[in-house]
Amino acid sequence: MPGLGATREPTAAGRPATPHAVARWCALQGWPVHPLASGRKTPAGNCAACRKQHHPAAGCPCLAAGRPCHGFHAATTDPALIDAWWGGTPSWGVGVACGGADLVVIDVDAHCAQVPDRNRLLPGIPIHDDVDLQGLASGFDTLALLAALRRQPDPAQDESTLRVRTPSGGLHIWYRNPHPAVRFRCSTGSGSKVALAWQVDVRADGGYIVAPTTRTAQGVYLREGPARLPAPLPEWLGEELVRTGHMIQQAPVRPSSRPAVPRSRRPRAAGGWQAVLDPLLGEVAECAAMPEGAAFTEKLNKAGYTAGGLVAAGHLDEAAARALLSDAAERARPWQSTRNDRIIDDALTAGAARPFLLQGRS
Repeated sequence: MPGLGATREPTAAGRPATPHAVARWCALQGWPVHPLASGRKTPAGNCAACRKQHHPAAGCPCLAAGRPCHGFHAATTDPALIDAWWGGTPSWGVGVACGGADLVVIDVDAHCAQVPDRNRLLPGIPIHDDVDLQGLASGFDTLALLAALRRQPDPAQDESTLRVRTPSGGLHIWYRNPHPAVRFRCSTGSGSKVALAWQVDVRADGGYIVAPTTRTAQGVYLREGPARLPAPLPEWLGEELVRTGHMIQQAPVRPSSRPAVPRSRRPRAAGGWQAVLDPLLGEVAECAAMPEGAAFTEKLNKAGYTAGGLVAAGHLDEAAARALLSDAAERARPWQSTRNDRIIDDALTAGAARPFLLQGRS
């Protein structure tokens, strides 16, 4: 739909995008949608029966009957329901259920508020007194600070992904979860408050995000920049979400999609390199039980270094070694594949300088 995200960009019919059209477009992307109250950013009210008696969404007959009760729990991609909902109330806004859409949205606020102590700006990261914080005033500044500390681009400036300016001056940075088996929680509405940074929250499972073009009493949610679709969540941001407690479900251990190591590349003598390398690979894979604090990098580096020495000594083919290392790393940290490959490359190179002769390194 050409007009998504900018009220001044006409649709094919020559008019600004209607909420109904936006809802249909979102559903075509596979994003479940639900109505927002007219002129507001909150879900449309429940039916009279649900309002009268509070009850959990699970098992509510309204959802089975196709009524838009319980906010994002009612979200759907069904065109017939979407037509019925917005056809009956064209002024409803559009909410997108982040979990069902596999979206992770970085919610940057620009509220006027007292700036906290420097060691509370980035959860878990102490900020040295030498870092100049003069002028820091909002989530835009703390997100830029986090990116700078990690030597990464500022997500607020990421033109490769859908960004939506909010009526209050904030920014929603939409990303697609590239590893759907790994689930992330919302910062807001969670049992224990978590945040990516001061005035920077996360919308993911258990929450929703306001679709662009939605109009509220405060203004319109407007797309910013050229991108109309979310890009994959950058790996470094995924790592930060894990570090700050946003991960709620670890990826299950699954069979490797990589080709099996050919028998011709296995050791010449039984109990050769496996006796050395398998325990190290096992330590790497076991890090899946701990999203942080498991010394994953050190364990993968040790396994890679040992594998590099085995390759240099002729006990193991390099491609087979790389496949084994990558499989173990993917089981433990599937959200950081690029970083895993980098660790493996460096470790194999370092290990190759000292061939492992099974009786000991040369």
